Amino acid sequence: MLHEKLQFLVRRLGERLWIKPLAACLLSIGGVWLANMADQLELSDSIPRISSDSVEALLSVMAASMLVIATFAVASMVSAYASASNTATPRSFTLIVADDLSQNALSVFVAAFIFSIVGLTATKNALFQPVGLTALFALTALVFALVILTFVRWVDRIARLGRLDNTVEKVEMATRAALLQRRKRPAMGAVPVKAINTDGHPVCTRQIGYVQHIAIDALQEWAVKTKARVQVAALPGTFIAGDRPLAYVRFDDDRGHDGKFDEVIDAFEVGRERLYDNDPRFGLVVLSEIAGRALSPGVNDPGSAITVIGVLVRLLSDWAEPLDEEPKPACERVEAPELCVKDMFDDAFTAIARDGANAIEVMVRLQKAFHALSRADNSAMAAAAKQHARIALVRAESTLELPEERALIRELAGFAE
Repeated sequence: MLHEKLQFLVRRLGERLWIKPLAACLLSIGGVWLANMADQLELSDSIPRISSDSVEALLSVMAASMLVIATFAVASMVSAYASASNTATPRSFTLIVADDLSQNALSVFVAAFIFSIVGLTATKNALFQPVGLTALFALTALVFALVILTFVRWVDRIARLGRLDNTVEKVEMATRAALLQRRKRPAMGAVPVKAINTDGHPVCTRQIGYVQHIAIDALQEWAVKTKARVQVAALPGTFIAGDRPLAYVRFDDDRGHDGKFDEVIDAFEVGRERLYDNDPRFGLVVLSEIAGRALSPGVNDPGSAITVIGVLVRLLSDWAEPLDEEPKPACERVEAPELCVKDMFDDAFTAIARDGANAIEVMVRLQKAFHALSRADNSAMAAAAKQHARIALVRAESTLELPEERALIRELAGFAE
């Protein structure tokens, strides 16, 4: 349980913009301290002498410039975040903030500023001997090189960060990772079931929000300890409110149980927002939102919607690929429903078919997408693709004005009859 909780916490910390800069600042202060410790080594006869004036000059230049560059970096990143929220969807914000290269760039710039200030203060107060000055000069040159390399790489990234194609790519990568994880562990390590069995004790919580994470291992430990079986009723992404149960518990022997399920509730992480990590359907919803915004009258960008349709086809095709070996559940006393392919199709295509019903190019690409997915080696996916093709045909026929366009869509949707 602790391992899963730590992993979940580390991923959430990665979405905080201040974590890496703080760590880099502590590292920079440690670098100055190491330079001071070098004075204790007896190397004064074997190293070149560096004057304190040259070290102070370098540190002064760095101190004067790094804060300006760091401020510029923050302004550019905030602008990119706003652009991503406006052109794509606000639900993509966490992925843009978690961009590693941008966080690393900001961390390097802030750390270089802190390093220069601390080093300059120590030098002016004569805290370094010749060996320490040489070590500080070497560290300063290394920091300069790191800043230049980081800045060159970051300029290319910031030019792309927040653009629609970059945002779509990040959402696709996050969704693919979540789908692959769930594909390898269809029930998150529990025993997969087709439907929820409501027999047993319902476990509810007073929290209101989305299930973000479930510690299946913790549920297994509790079930073994209490000789019970736990069936998960709320997968990650489920909105919990009122008396909606998180799980149902069945005991091998009901006698002697106190009716408290605090440990079961603690295994469910409930928060204000949905997360990509353990919720593959959320990524599909976000991609659908991006396509829906592109198809809005104010944007009128059917090309972006067509791009998203291609992304959805890739993701669902990967999901339909057979696995090399059937996954085995690790927690035999915990049961959880598998993802429903029909629900995944609803998340991905319903809004696009509705908002793009009057755009012939979108409907053509959508029918071709359904045709491709209907040929997958997955009966549930084939059935869902044909159902959505029929629904999209009805929407198109009620919206498209030209008879030729309606005839074209009917011809493309013929595979679903």
